[in-house]
Amino acid sequence: MLSRRDFLRTVPAAAVFAALSAKAQAKDDFKIRYTLSSALYGTMPLDVILPEVAKTGAESIDIWCKVHGDQREQATALGEEAFAALLKKHGVRVGSSTRYPLGPFKLQEEMAWVKKHGGDLVVCGCVGPKNPEGAAAKAAIAKFLEDMKPHVAKAAELGVTIAVENHVNQALHHPDSIKAFADLNTSPNLGIAFAPHHLHEWQDQIPSLIRYAGAKNLPFIYFQEHSEGIFKKASKEVEMQQLPGNGGGLDYRLVVKALRDVRFKGVAEIFMHPTPRGIPILPTVGEITAAVNKSRAYLDKCILETA
Repeated sequence: MLSRRDFLRTVPAAAVFAALSAKAQAKDDFKIRYTLSSALYGTMPLDVILPEVAKTGAESIDIWCKVHGDQREQATALGEEAFAALLKKHGVRVGSSTRYPLGPFKLQEEMAWVKKHGGDLVVCGCVGPKNPEGAAAKAAIAKFLEDMKPHVAKAAELGVTIAVENHVNQALHHPDSIKAFADLNTSPNLGIAFAPHHLHEWQDQIPSLIRYAGAKNLPFIYFQEHSEGIFKKASKEVEMQQLPGNGGGLDYRLVVKALRDVRFKGVAEIFMHPTPRGIPILPTVGEITAAVNKSRAYLDKCILETA
């Protein structure tokens, strides 16, 4: 009988890696569910973007509005029946709608629209004081959660979840506010749209914040990190560092390990911001889709390495 060492000497390295990969996957059923952001494609037509959903391994489309994209406005211009027919044509469902301009208190119609087209998530920002810490963060989040109760009740009625992004210069930003949200939130229809790129000041805390929040508070996560090109014009190489596996400083193995540890069941979005907003991240549809798939392959590698 061959020993493991002798076996490894006689079998090509690629075959060994494949065998070990299969073994790891057999032991661990953790996987990431993806949605594709329409905003990555700027203001390209929906008819051009929707075929890319399957090509990126995504299960749905996240529809963005101006200024980051205009696909929500396109859907309105098409009308309900024509938009539904377009989704059906390409075998795509709306997974979520990202509607920052509406804020958290004007989402009732949007939640119904998302539900009508097969989705269950609306992403928005927070309100309240900017970047509170400590006791001020707890007080701000407590008030926000109280104010959200009628809107969360509507979300529960529709079977939709409201995901609030931790965003710079908003009440839900500092790690203290994220922890307060996790401590005080009691609704499965309200959670955090977890944004690592807004936590770059506390990058070493990102995995622990994921664990603190837990899967019940994390219906959505951006796979995006900070780069010098996020808020100002920079070289395309620097701008693209926002995407996983493009030379940025965030170790996604630690992020993936934390998601695995909490048994994350939410949806992930590979994402970045171009400067200026509203343009495609790369010149062509094919290049954008290839960039998403490059990041997805890197994340798959991180999953394998943390199994």
